[in-house]
Amino acid sequence: MPNPHSKPANAWRWFDPRRRDAGSWAFVLNRITAIGLTVYLYLHLIVLGKLAQGPEAFDSFIELAKRPVVIFGELLVVIAGIYHGLNGLRIALTSFGIAVPYQKQLFYGLMIVTIIASLIFAIRMFTA
Repeated sequence: MPNPHSKPANAWRWFDPRRRDAGSWAFVLNRITAIGLTVYLYLHLIVLGKLAQGPEAFDSFIELAKRPVVIFGELLVVIAGIYHGLNGLRIALTSFGIAVPYQKQLFYGLMIVTIIASLIFAIRMFTA
């Protein structure tokens, strides 16, 4: 039986979703969305570099961007942006001592708003 205090076991516990409270989920989702948005920023800069390569290079990128998998990736970026922004507001409020006892309710509220806004965006994105 593996040692539960070994470094690999401790690393795996970080990814274990069981027995996590709302604060842990808020932290994990905030970190994941931050990483995703940072990766997107670099991809966005690469795409903007296509403009400097001339209209043919940019037109070929536009053809790639019309594929469903890329559109779905854009939807994930929007969802990450909505969640990350709303969670940032929650963190700012609690950092200033506002609504500290209601952190869990704020997290659940921002998740509901994120889901609703994401669904609205997805419907408009995929039906346009």
